[in-house]
Amino acid sequence: MSYKEKNIILGISIGDLNGIGTEVILKSLEDNRILELCTPVIFGNSKPLSYIKKITKINTQIQGIDDLEQIIPGKVNVLNIWKENINIDFGTNDPQIGELAIKSFVEATEALKADKIDILVTAPINKYNIQNESFKHPGHTDYLNEQLEGNALMLLVNDNLRVGLLTDHLPLKDVAKALTPELIEQKVRTINNSLIEDFHIFKPRIAVLGLNPHSGDEGIIGEEEQTIMIPTIKKLFNEGILVSGPFPADGFFGSSTYQKFDAIIACYHDQGLTPFKTLSFGNGVNYTAGLNKVRTSPDHGTAYDIAGKGIANETSFREAIYLAIDIFNKRKINIEINADRLPTQQKQITTKKSQ
Repeated sequence: MSYKEKNIILGISIGDLNGIGTEVILKSLEDNRILELCTPVIFGNSKPLSYIKKITKINTQIQGIDDLEQIIPGKVNVLNIWKENINIDFGTNDPQIGELAIKSFVEATEALKADKIDILVTAPINKYNIQNESFKHPGHTDYLNEQLEGNALMLLVNDNLRVGLLTDHLPLKDVAKALTPELIEQKVRTINNSLIEDFHIFKPRIAVLGLNPHSGDEGIIGEEEQTIMIPTIKKLFNEGILVSGPFPADGFFGSSTYQKFDAIIACYHDQGLTPFKTLSFGNGVNYTAGLNKVRTSPDHGTAYDIAGKGIANETSFREAIYLAIDIFNKRKINIEINADRLPTQQKQITTKKSQ
């Protein structure tokens, strides 16, 4: 039996080594009970991890390997993907560290595509220092959308609170132009399918937030709700998707209306992430819904200001691991259920033969 058949293989990209990423990775894996659920493989190098372990006084035991075929179940494996020595300078924006963060992420993505790992959890990166000639993406999600099958949707998750985005890393001045019926349809269908397949919510209720103040006040403060959003939402509802809106965003969370829905879709990044992080910061997970592979990440960034001090909270990263495992297992259940289903005609033939 190969290593892949024994356990869920969890790939982890190292993120920015000058931030808190490595610390929260190591803290999340410090409790050996997590090894009963998965076999972690950190794409990086044993030397800087050992150094950060010492500085932050973390006791996680790591095992260096040079090939994915060397993965040892029951161990925290570190795949050595570079050999050069590097200088860790916590809290510093370093282009070399950015290059290594992207090297880790790209190699982990290739392993995910090739089914050499089952799920991917990504540590935080600095979007500025990752840019180079071969990587010109604003972040993880855009690259994964290009490399994997499906249509990516950023979905922030904390228990029953799920917030998705119509547009994510887009300047605010460009949001209104980007809101087309086609985009809204694609995102609503993606989140509806994800709620069914990844979360096993079989009649999901979805809310869409309006773009303008007071959802445009029937066209007085903007026409996008009347001309684009409402007709598209009605069309999807008539098709059987339980989607409602657009709701005025200002009172939607304050009035706890969000608790009546399985997911909320915001028009732009801060409209969705500000209330989500207010309610869930430190416990939320960023899940890339809509793709054929499972990727999650914590809901925070590199946190340069506390890097190397041993005080970073690992809860969000640990929750990202648990959510990735849970979704992977739910997808396996879906495959098994569908494999057991016989076409109606075949069932009738089988029944007649048995009579």
